[in-house]
Amino acid sequence: MEQLDFEKLPYWQQLTEDQKQLFKKRSNIKLYKKGQIIHGGENECLGMIWILKGEIRTYILSDEGREITLFRLYSGDTCVLSAACAIAQITFETQMIAQEDCRVLILDAGAFSLLTEQNIYARCYMYELLVDRFSSVMWTMQQILFMGFDRRLSSFLLNEYERTGSRDIKMTHEQIAQHTSSAREVVARMLKRFAADGLVEYKRGVNRLKDVEGIKKLA
Repeated sequence: MEQLDFEKLPYWQQLTEDQKQLFKKRSNIKLYKKGQIIHGGENECLGMIWILKGEIRTYILSDEGREITLFRLYSGDTCVLSAACAIAQITFETQMIAQEDCRVLILDAGAFSLLTEQNIYARCYMYELLVDRFSSVMWTMQQILFMGFDRRLSSFLLNEYERTGSRDIKMTHEQIAQHTSSAREVVARMLKRFAADGLVEYKRGVNRLKDVEGIKKLA
């Protein structure tokens, strides 16, 4: 395996030498192309994932095929929802898709289960991560159930602005719809209203925030 800075894993120093060797031996790095499914479907259980490069969108899929985005993961993030078979507390299925070309380290489910059974620090980190992810899920559901789409969309645009540091949100209406768990037509209609109010400007797949303070007030 290529040289990686395993020290970035919060519990690495608390693993024994044997556990560190197990982690390295049972890990592998996979490359995923933009749009490729990383995790999803019945009986699939990758294990713990560590995003080395790229962006992953995690969502659930309704029986009617509607996607509800739960949260996104970026370089440096780890996730254990992809190890559902090794964690009894996970009782629903999630899907993960590469939003851009990704490089991901995967610790297989068996090794992950063994580490969390043997090492209290690894187990505590797993539960902390689950709490964090489920908090993100609950926030998403709260937005969908109780927040008007104008506020949801403005919040999304602000989050992207703060994350990237750019007023230019380089996404199509379809991509924004996926991230906000809405329909492309609804996104297009709301952005048209925002544009009429002087908040945004849309040009060829780029949504430029013209009035950040105005968007903040709306959010």
